[in-house]
Amino acid sequence: MKSLLVVNYPTISAENFDWIQCLRKQHDQLYWEVIDPHFTIVFPVFNLEEKAFIHHITQVAKEIEAFDFVLRCAVLGDDAFSDFTHVFLVPDEGYSRIVKLHDRLYTGLLTHELRLDIPFVPHIGIASSRKAQICKCVVDELNANPFEIRGRVEKLDVIWSKENQVETIKQISLM
Repeated sequence: MKSLLVVNYPTISAENFDWIQCLRKQHDQLYWEVIDPHFTIVFPVFNLEEKAFIHHITQVAKEIEAFDFVLRCAVLGDDAFSDFTHVFLVPDEGYSRIVKLHDRLYTGLLTHELRLDIPFVPHIGIASSRKAQICKCVVDELNANPFEIRGRVEKLDVIWSKENQVETIKQISLM
């Protein structure tokens, strides 16, 4: 079944992009080849018409300014959709801006699509496993060696997803 989502492919240096992709290739057999490093802002929606969805996202994006973020920390993440544990890079700076962007998008047309059973944690996923201890080792290794990824959230990509395939159908710039 096809779903609609909103993601941000953050603007980061080529060196940081390659570092993230290397980690994903090594530790994330689920998605590293399917979708580039991203923040998911709106999770899969199945019951809305594409044109109306895009219109809503476009209208909200007109009121949001682009902003910076900094990633310096890896954390464990749970998956409400499967039995996998994940490793997330979570922003120190920019965290609240991503949360507020998420919250703004889940108004109007998307009000009833918001999942209240799971907390929203802005992140870029870099690892996944059915064995939580494997992910814990990745987190510990990353956090033992300081890293800093500076980036910018400038655009939103409305994508469709179906059976491990994704495609951008509209890219929307923030102010």
